[in-house]
Amino acid sequence: MTEPILDAAPAIDFDLKSLPKVSLHDHLDGGLRPATIIELAEAVGHTLPSTDPVALGEWFRESADSGSLVRYLETFDHTIAVMQTKEGLFRVAQEFVEDLADDGVVYGEVRWAPEQHLQKGLTLDEAVEAIQAGLDAGVDAVAETGREIQVGQLITAMRHADRGQEIAELAVRHRNNGAVGFDIAGAEDGFLPARFRDAFTYLAQHNFPATVHAGEAAGLESIQSALVDGRALRLGHGVRIAEDITVEFDDEDSAVEGSDADEADDNIGMVTLGELASWVRDRGIALEICPSSNLQTGAIAGFGEGIESHPLDMLYQIGFNVTINTDNRLMSGVTLTDEFELLVETFDYDLDDLLELTLNAAEAAFLPLEEKEALVEYINDAYANLA
Repeated sequence: MTEPILDAAPAIDFDLKSLPKVSLHDHLDGGLRPATIIELAEAVGHTLPSTDPVALGEWFRESADSGSLVRYLETFDHTIAVMQTKEGLFRVAQEFVEDLADDGVVYGEVRWAPEQHLQKGLTLDEAVEAIQAGLDAGVDAVAETGREIQVGQLITAMRHADRGQEIAELAVRHRNNGAVGFDIAGAEDGFLPARFRDAFTYLAQHNFPATVHAGEAAGLESIQSALVDGRALRLGHGVRIAEDITVEFDDEDSAVEGSDADEADDNIGMVTLGELASWVRDRGIALEICPSSNLQTGAIAGFGEGIESHPLDMLYQIGFNVTINTDNRLMSGVTLTDEFELLVETFDYDLDDLLELTLNAAEAAFLPLEEKEALVEYINDAYANLA
């Protein structure tokens, strides 16, 4: 892990949006602009809950916060509905890049499932090509403003479907046209990565990297399968790895499992990692943690009710390779800047902490070594100038 170069941790008294950021876990169909959804829906004849951009944005956030999984999933019905044509995919992808850049993101991986965008007759390859054209246009638009951003596609298969091998081959086929990695997403509980074992083997045979959604809606078995069957280099969310951690308090003789670790506050005497947690930490397998989304979806319900109970701080403090992400910016109503601000407010993180979290993400990016090194250098230089 690259060490931050700051000699001291200055107070955070400036706009965090100016910090260079790395986004590894951000779903394309969860990051549309409400106004764009309205315009595209009108063009394809799709009915929305509201045709007012402000009201529609509020509906998405309220639905995601409702506690109802049915209503949460309904939000994606509306975004996916307007992403079924080349024009729709192009526009959404371009604006996605522009919005990332406006938030200070200098490297972003955009994950999406091509199999969900074939309702109007597009082929899988046509969908990938349309997205890449939009991403390229977004990069060019950002460059015209004097800024730079680099993006890549994470081609995703839906884990409840049976197209894993086909989507894996699609990803490899486009590795020289913007595809940087593979993922499986969708219903995690009951759909272990083992279902796609052959597809993951194919990816490994072609030296193509994978990140796997695991440790969000399901626990340690899902994480184990992601590592063994999925050969995951990163874990999408991965937050429930904390269930394999035992915390013993200084002021009492009892030990508690990670699910009760929010009680530990500042009195942790000893932390014991299980074999799986040790494996993940000791090998630096990156956790793509999405704080606000984890709270909304109940991924951290076993650890407590509020964001202050999120185990990310414990994981970070004991050496896990924690990265911070947004998951679905539209549904959660957040940006990566917002998530950084949340960490500062909740865990009293300083500039050193934000730098380390950002460097973690840069080094976990699916980039060639030389490009990672250049990205790390750029981030370090930017923070040094702030200091």
